[in-house]
Amino acid sequence: MRRGVERARGVTVKDIADVLGVGHSTLAKWIALAQQQKLESMQNNDVHRMTKEKRPQDWSAEENLNMVIACRSLDEDKISELCREQGVFPHHIKQWKQDFVNEQSANTKTNAQLDNKTLRQENKALKKELNRKDKALAETAALLVRQKKVKAIWGNDEDNSP
Repeated sequence: MRRGVERARGVTVKDIADVLGVGHSTLAKWIALAQQQKLESMQNNDVHRMTKEKRPQDWSAEENLNMVIACRSLDEDKISELCREQGVFPHHIKQWKQDFVNEQSANTKTNAQLDNKTLRQENKALKKELNRKDKALAETAALLVRQKKVKAIWGNDEDNSP
């Protein structure tokens, strides 16, 4: 590590931080630790700690929901404290809540669309059945009218009996 620091002479810490993709203050801290010969022991602890921590994107939907519920009645300070304990930020909680609301809204819209489609299909079937029954009723009415005309012209069979 010392060779890396020695090679960096003539280059600013900010330039090195940009190349490595780490924060300026983080690199400055690493340099200070390296100068104090504490970097190796610190790295081992950080690696061990980092393997135990769970990134927010690794949380399951159930864990997200439980965290949103846990934060529901807390004030901002308590939410921040709980988030620090869990290794997330308050903006993660807000995003998870919004995701659940959006998902619920999408599900509601999908259900409404399915309900509308079902209702339209039922309405179409009922109209078809009503149209069929109207035609049958019209046909029956026409037969009755014809039967009355036939009776008027030919008379009843009972009238012709001896």
